[in-house]
Amino acid sequence: MKKIIVLVLFTLTGCGSHQSEHSVVVKADALIHRDYCEKKTLSEYEKFFIKAGLVDVQKLDPRVRVKLKYSTTDNLFGFDAYGDLEKAYLQKDVAQKLVNAQEYLNMNMPGTCLIIFDAARPRSVQQIIWDSLKMPFEEKIKYASNPKLGGLHNFGAAVDVSIVDKNGKELDMGSPFDFMGELSYPENEAKLLKEGKLTQQQVNDRKLLRSVMYKAGFFNIQTEWWHFNSCTREQAMVKYKIIE
Repeated sequence: MKKIIVLVLFTLTGCGSHQSEHSVVVKADALIHRDYCEKKTLSEYEKFFIKAGLVDVQKLDPRVRVKLKYSTTDNLFGFDAYGDLEKAYLQKDVAQKLVNAQEYLNMNMPGTCLIIFDAARPRSVQQIIWDSLKMPFEEKIKYASNPKLGGLHNFGAAVDVSIVDKNGKELDMGSPFDFMGELSYPENEAKLLKEGKLTQQQVNDRKLLRSVMYKAGFFNIQTEWWHFNSCTREQAMVKYKIIE
């Protein structure tokens, strides 16, 4: 196996006659060690996602930032639901759509990047989130999918995103991620702007986010400015397997 890797590296690096075969073998050994370490350090959720055929979004486009809110205690529920998971995984075609959205964003505002707050989410975590929302059923379904049915996150077909500027600072969208209330509702933005609860810049930035996501093939919901679906639940049930 090492001889094959050596030949590939030798070709790709365009090594001249001055570079010894020994130095290339060292590089090959280093790559093997790095890959081994990466496999050893994968979180349990990552192993599960990869087995299910999902992909790490940043491997397709490293410009996309990731800050999984449910891997911290800085979220609506105040607890870490994901443990050591730090990477965002999606279905392959959904991840490619997001890469396209990043490209459209960069064309509109060079240097800006999408930032992922949540992506694929196992149904077991969905159940924890569902049980943590202490509110009437009619209110609960506005903010979380019933785990009995499974939501688009549970199929790896939905993503929660925002935008960061060229300095890595999140744009002010007028409400925090996971804020439960009218201030987060896209459908009420005109009213909120008129009442002075949102600024024109905040509305413009939300519209920019929606425009690049729409162009890439996503659609939003009317209670969360950050949430975008790649398809309907019915389509997801045909195309994908739910992530348990």
